[in-house]
Amino acid sequence: MLILREALHGYTRFDQFERSLGIAPSMLARRLKALVEAGMLERIRYEVKPQRYEYTPTDRCRDFESVLQSMVAFGNRHFAPEGKSVLLVNDETGGEAEPLLIDGVSGRSMSEPHFRWAAGPAADDALRERYARSARHEGP
Repeated sequence: MLILREALHGYTRFDQFERSLGIAPSMLARRLKALVEAGMLERIRYEVKPQRYEYTPTDRCRDFESVLQSMVAFGNRHFAPEGKSVLLVNDETGGEAEPLLIDGVSGRSMSEPHFRWAAGPAADDALRERYARSARHEGP
């Protein structure tokens, strides 16, 4: 997640990630490879000799940014006794922003009590039973 954070903040080169994160080159190489394979980063050669690559965020990675923003807000609320070390700021107002997950269909906040987990179309029988059992226990 730290590599993705740095990529979303404009870092693209191996040495930038290495310096910023203080990670061993072999570990960084493995993690970058895994992120490329997962479709989170795109590897683009920018130099032939020696071969050097840039790692740029994909659309999938940019979709993940809201997850990172939510994690920052969660950490600030629950694990920052000395105060917030990272803020999300609204560029227009300059004020602090607070991430909020909204249901795109109803427009309601996902923190409202109108939502529950349910088995999806690709769920196996065990998962379907688990969610059916929890729905029976909740009641209307």
